[in-house]
Amino acid sequence: MKKQPETNKWETGELGNSAAHAKAVPEELELEMDEALGLQLVSVRLQKSLIKDLKELAVKEGLGYQPYLRQILTKHVSSKKTAV
Repeated sequence: MKKQPETNKWETGELGNSAAHAKAVPEELELEMDEALGLQLVSVRLQKSLIKDLKELAVKEGLGYQPYLRQILTKHVSSKKTAV
């Protein structure tokens, strides 16, 4: 069996996806991590039914719904950029 890279293990939830691994980090560290990963916090209002559907689909993909949504948006934008 091929060994999975560590980054994939985090994305799939194999690592760190339990209450034992969940704890708040200091805001300064959170901002530093976001900067290192090139992430920016955004707020968007979505229909409750859409969030429910996203969460269900994310589970089937083995992801949380926010990483799943980020994946969907990344693929969509990427395909639009290459189509131009």
